[in-house]
Amino acid sequence: MIPVAHPIRKPKNFTRDSETPGKAWLAANTVSERFPAHWQKYQPQLATGFHDRCGWWAMRIADGAVDHYLSKKLHRDRAYDWGNYRYISTSVNSSKRNLDDQVLDPFDIQPGWFDVHLPSMLLRRTGAVPPAFQAKADFTIKRLRLVSGHKVRRNRRAWYEDYKNGQITDAGLAAYAPLVAEAVGEWIRTKGLPLP
Repeated sequence: MIPVAHPIRKPKNFTRDSETPGKAWLAANTVSERFPAHWQKYQPQLATGFHDRCGWWAMRIADGAVDHYLSKKLHRDRAYDWGNYRYISTSVNSSKRNLDDQVLDPFDIQPGWFDVHLPSMLLRRTGAVPPAFQAKADFTIKRLRLVSGHKVRRNRRAWYEDYKNGQITDAGLAAYAPLVAEAVGEWIRTKGLPLP
């Protein structure tokens, strides 16, 4: 997990195309949980705001989705609120479900709170996480399988191997998998050895 700059600018026609019809639907449908996905049209703009990286994986993804940080089920009034959306890997989304603010919000994360260990590709919480956020960070890592989940580690390793094989540059690795890029830089600075 890495910091995500926010707020992400609300797209020009979001109020007209999503927020207004969504709120009208909410007023007329106080029980239904089958929400019209008016927000879906603006998934590309949300992805751009997250630099095409999952807010929790902190890596570029191809299967991103719009996550309601505060779930539609528990916070119906936020279903069409642009500020409630996060860009998320579909596998992370299926783990997060309705946990809402039990998990750490990518908008709350600060630089240096997490790192990736080489060569294991395991995510670690650092001592920079303030005490008030540590329990939530640990819960998030475990629940969303951010440390040792098969998919997340496979993706970290794929970006790393592409970098080692010269298929992407330093700048590319920093853009696509920033925590992996930081781990590479730390290895080079402290070990003085070839990358593992």
